[in-house]
This record gives sequence, structure tokens and C-alpha cells, in this order.
Amino acid sequence: MFDFDLRQTLLLLPGILIGLTFHEFAHGWVAYRLGDNTAKHQGRLTLNPIPHLDPIGFIMLLFFHFGWAKPVPVNPYNLKTDAKQGMLYVSLAGPVTNLMLAIVLAVLLRLGIFSFMPEVYQMAVWAVYINIILAVFNLIPVPPLDGSKILAGILPGNTPWMHHLESYGIIILLLLLFTGVIGHILGFVINPIVGLLLP
Repeated sequence: MFDFDLRQTLLLLPGILIGLTFHEFAHGWVAYRLGDNTAKHQGRLTLNPIPHLDPIGFIMLLFFHFGWAKPVPVNPYNLKTDAKQGMLYVSLAGPVTNLMLAIVLAVLLRLGIFSFMPEVYQMAVWAVYINIILAVFNLIPVPPLDGSKILAGILPGNTPWMHHLESYGIIILLLLLFTGVIGHILGFVINPIVGLLLP
């Protein structure tokens, strides 16, 4: 649903930029550490948000609260470890980084670091929410989300059905989104985490 409020958007913007940037950087950094230089060669091993932003996905995120960043390119055949295990680590890196960011920000909030200005405090609170949402949302095991690659890495043997599912992943994701299933999942998981972290 279209929902745009300039003040609210400005409060959300730092959390969105930080969350998306660190998420994609983490994917590329872990892939690089495992031997794949693809992200580095394409200028994606950076904490500058601009190379990670997809213009349409970013606009969608601001106006409709559902969007995406540019996926970091990874060649699993360049990874030093087993490709399946390597992609498991690469895929986990994004959600884990978002969760770590949420924890760090929550600790700083509890220490009163952001209390010098109400707007900055609100930005930090929203950044916690956004990073938890990104972590949980990306763990949903539907392509092209990280959760699908994590699930493929955990399951024994080959998972060719997962690759076939990728053709329908976006359709499945949109159906889950517009039927409210994803909203219920996020609310069920996120609310207890937020309640635990935020003061």
C-alpha cells in the first residue's frame, strides 16, 4: 500500500541504507574470504551504499515499504570450500550481519548514546527494527531470499528442486506478501526480538 510521509521517511532512511549496505557487503566479504573475487572486481566490497542500491527497489522500499538492493554477485565455483557449503556461509552472512547491527545499536540505545537528540534516537530505534526485519525476512526459505540458499546448504545431498523453484520464487514471494502470510511471520518472530533488545 502506498504510504509516504517525508518526516517518517527521513527517520527510516539511515536504517535502510545501513541495513542494506552492510547486508550486501557481508555477502561479498565472506565470498571474498572464501576465494571468490567477483564482488571485489565489480566494486561491491564497499560500505558506500550507492553501488548496492537498486533504484527501483530503493524507491519501492521508501514508498511501499517493500523493496530490494542489488544482489552481490557470487561465483560458487570460485569458493575454496565445497560450493554448497560455501554458499551456505555466504548466504548466512547477510542476515547475521543485520542481527549483529541490531544488537549493537540496541546496546548503544540502552547506554543513552543517542539520547542527545530525539530525532537521532528515533533513527536508531528504527534502524534496530529495520535490521531485524531484514534479518528475519531474508531467512524465509523462498528464492531469491538468502533463506533458500541456507536451506539448500543444510539439506543433505543435491537439491535440484530448489533451482527449479527459483523460476517461481518471485511469484511465491509476492503471493505470500499480499496474502499477509509474510506479515504474520515477521510479526510473530520480530516482536519478541524487538521487545528483548529495545529499552
